[in-house]
Amino acid sequence: MAVTTGAGLEGVIATASSICFIDGEEGVLSYHGYDIRTLGEHASFEEVIFLLWHGRLPKLAELDELKAGLVEHRPLPEPVEAFLKGLPKGFVPMAALRTAVSMLALYDRQAQDMSPEANEAKALKLMAQTATIVTSMHRLRSGNAVIPGDPQMGLAENFLYTLNGKKPDHVMQRAFDVALVLHAEHELNASTFAARVTAATLSDIYSSVTSAIGALKGPLHGGANEDVIKLLLSVNSPEEGLAKAKDMLANKIKIPGLGHRVYHTLDPRAAFLKNMAKELGERTGHVKLYEISNAIQAYGKEAKNLNANVDFFSASTYYSLGIPVDLFTPIFAVSRMAGWTAHILEQYHNNRLIRPRAEYVGEHPGKAWVDIAKR
Repeated sequence: MAVTTGAGLEGVIATASSICFIDGEEGVLSYHGYDIRTLGEHASFEEVIFLLWHGRLPKLAELDELKAGLVEHRPLPEPVEAFLKGLPKGFVPMAALRTAVSMLALYDRQAQDMSPEANEAKALKLMAQTATIVTSMHRLRSGNAVIPGDPQMGLAENFLYTLNGKKPDHVMQRAFDVALVLHAEHELNASTFAARVTAATLSDIYSSVTSAIGALKGPLHGGANEDVIKLLLSVNSPEEGLAKAKDMLANKIKIPGLGHRVYHTLDPRAAFLKNMAKELGERTGHVKLYEISNAIQAYGKEAKNLNANVDFFSASTYYSLGIPVDLFTPIFAVSRMAGWTAHILEQYHNNRLIRPRAEYVGEHPGKAWVDIAKR
């Protein structure tokens, strides 16, 4: 059987899905038909969660029910919080998140119930508790007590509050809410594909999202925004940033946050984050980070036609919100949990085991055996 494959399965269609549409040539991204620009301007993250799960926007009563469910399931099982308290110094947050999310299955009586109702209930718990894991692990490693969530706050506002102990103002809350919306879903990226492969075996939803977190942990997938902020913090001015970018390209070193495997034009999410990075930078005294990033992005576009992707301006956005650098990727997981669970639920609904073939490039079969004494 003759087959054609691209390295990394590039260009290969692996499944059919109604969740997300991407046109990399035109710079289009939509969730269930809603353009990401429309969602970024109008939707709350909770509305996007409902949209990804159900294929339509919620009515007011449905949105209120979802919000109440997210509040109800915020607290972690005591053994999971105890695990977070016992983490060693210098732990990697993504490794801790991966393990803690997997642990949640041990304390969920519905963990092995594969009915649609049970899986939807588990998706709701995962959305709420993943955020709590991230904020709790940071509070505990900093020597601070875990802050109980405020039931009057939505997911984005409550996350910033329980992370830093300060209630964010409206601009900060809305900026983070939009960032979660923009990161919520992106078709068959590496982590989503990993989740669907695991779900296709009819393993439970906790196993599936643990697979996704393991894939996101890799620096070629989830770590780009951490690399961006490290680059921005390594220089002191736009001029220094420009010089460093020129040096990196001259030495064939990839500038993090520029370019994308799918988009051949501007990532439609980047424009939102660019504006937020500027506004937040001005409000919080970090506008220099925006100016440096703007200079680097402009040079990348001019020199190599490299466009900013979603990670490039999310880095300074998160930094201006007071989020520690090593939590950037875990926050990616908090947002993408909406997309992961949507894909897992879709996979369960019309399942077939995902079992691709490999193109064999080894030696011709049928080699003769050589006795060990003659090798």
